[in-house]
Amino acid sequence: MGMAFSVKTAMDHWGFVAPMLTMPGDEAEYEALVDALDEVLDAGGADEVHPLASLAERMGDLIAAYEDKATSEIEIMGSGIDALSYLMATQGISQAGLPEVASQGVMSEILSGKRELNIRQIRALSERFGVPAQVFI
Repeated sequence: MGMAFSVKTAMDHWGFVAPMLTMPGDEAEYEALVDALDEVLDAGGADEVHPLASLAERMGDLIAAYEDKATSEIEIMGSGIDALSYLMATQGISQAGLPEVASQGVMSEILSGKRELNIRQIRALSERFGVPAQVFI
């Protein structure tokens, strides 16, 4: 069989494999990669000597790189309100879509600059969006 068979098999299945080896381009691809990593880990990839361990490591590296890129892009946005507006827009979240943070009316005041975020709200936003709290300060 040898290498020729391996290359042919890889090419035949590349459309299915490539997303697990490619940096996510958006939030949907990121979520899909996270779900795929969970499956790989459950299938044995969490064990360092399992054949899937190197795939799990590569997927984890891609996930971390996407998270680092997303966080650094947000951190250079300027104000915490700019970052919040950006995150809400890119994830399709309305002012009413953050009930764990504040009511729609309070979110409107925060986004318009009439009200500042408090510590509880900053923590909730950090958890909701998976970014460091300092992004919103």
